[in-house]
Amino acid sequence: MDDSDRVRLSKLMSYALRHAPDEFGLNLDAAGWVALDDLIDAIRPRLGWIDRAAVLQVVRLSDKQRFAHDATSDRIRANQGHSLDVELNHRVAQPPAQLFHGTVDRFLTAIRREGLRAMERHAVHLSSDETTAERVARRRGKPVILTIDAERMAADGFEFRMTPNGVWLVDSVPPDYLTESA
Repeated sequence: MDDSDRVRLSKLMSYALRHAPDEFGLNLDAAGWVALDDLIDAIRPRLGWIDRAAVLQVVRLSDKQRFAHDATSDRIRANQGHSLDVELNHRVAQPPAQLFHGTVDRFLTAIRREGLRAMERHAVHLSSDETTAERVARRRGKPVILTIDAERMAADGFEFRMTPNGVWLVDSVPPDYLTESA
């Protein structure tokens, strides 16, 4: 499987596991898990070459560790980013003093007014370093990095959760906790 095939499979897996399992005839459990064989059968009409090894390779090589499988590799799920109602049970954690969020200019007016909102996702995704935030934002244009005063938010009662792949999650970030990089 070459890089372009791996990207195609990863995007299709993300779509099926995070946004449209019904479109693929998949039934996720309450925590977002589905049988690996069911996922393969569901995707095979679109990517005839898919097999267990290809899916596990995507899980293993995903730069953002988007997916997880259980200890037996019989079940799989997306780690975060769902627009579906799933309970991922990510652990509550004390965040570092600052976290970062990458965005682009066209969203800044709304962000300054409303802060960061989960929108169609379950939570706002934050990075522990500016480089990751910049990489995420670059997909949409010229990046603007926002710094979040996570220490003050936590002191004010906001609950932060951390995914297995190091993404910080919070329900929202009001504008008072945000600063823009110069």
